[in-house]
Amino acid sequence: MMKPHISLALMATVLLTGGNGYAQSGKKIYTFPIGVQSYTYRNSFPKGVAATLDTIQSLGITEMEGSTPKGVTTEEFKKMLKDRNISIPGTGAGYEQLVKDPMEVVQKAKELGSQFVMCAWIPHQKGNFTLENAKKAVEDFNRVGKVLKENGLTFCYHNHGFEFQPYEDGTLFDYIVKNTNPDYVSFEMDILWATHGGADPVKLLNKYGNRWKLMHLKDLKKGVKGDFTGNTPQENDVILGTGQIDMPMVLKTARKVGIKHYFIEDESNIWSYQLPKSIAYLKNLTE
Repeated sequence: MMKPHISLALMATVLLTGGNGYAQSGKKIYTFPIGVQSYTYRNSFPKGVAATLDTIQSLGITEMEGSTPKGVTTEEFKKMLKDRNISIPGTGAGYEQLVKDPMEVVQKAKELGSQFVMCAWIPHQKGNFTLENAKKAVEDFNRVGKVLKENGLTFCYHNHGFEFQPYEDGTLFDYIVKNTNPDYVSFEMDILWATHGGADPVKLLNKYGNRWKLMHLKDLKKGVKGDFTGNTPQENDVILGTGQIDMPMVLKTARKVGIKHYFIEDESNIWSYQLPKSIAYLKNLTE
């Protein structure tokens, strides 16, 4: 019996598509520096700042979003970072801190060499984020963002899921974006919390384009149904690419809208196991 003949054209198609019918160029999807949110190492920094930074450096991480850890001065921390070729393009500040003394926030951010200041929470009654909360945030963000802008910094609000409460023909997050001044207020997308709150990260990226400046890379465990609490058990934070988020499409869309700084944030209690795998996933992701 003769073996079936496979044409050269068919063989080429199989090689190009990996046998799945979709063309694969081998082009890297993620081409930015590897970054990490310092909260990932919340249990490590108190035990030793230098040792924790050594671990971060060993993973090939060159950007971090965070602030000066307890136990060291900002000058000492900056030297440790410089010695390990790690920069801090973004730092965080609490809502109350920003509202009370934005110039103190400016000073701390500039000391670290940051360009961005993010706020990750709007005060509200647990499980009940309201229009009044959103209106107050809009007023405060516009005022604080103006101060930061006048001092060469970009203010970003980081979504946390509760903002996706329905409102009119959209959500309270839509209300916040539409009523904040684009000159003074930008956004950092946390893709896990967006998904947990019922939003689609890709649609949000396309909807608000260059209002997005930063991104937290996290994946939500498959099968988890979210809500508007802004909370989920630690074990629901899984290795990038193993959860329910369409990571390739998120990353391609984020690149398209102009996001340049990405921080992996692993809130699980097995971050030391998961983070290297998440980094490998990013580095090996091709289209």
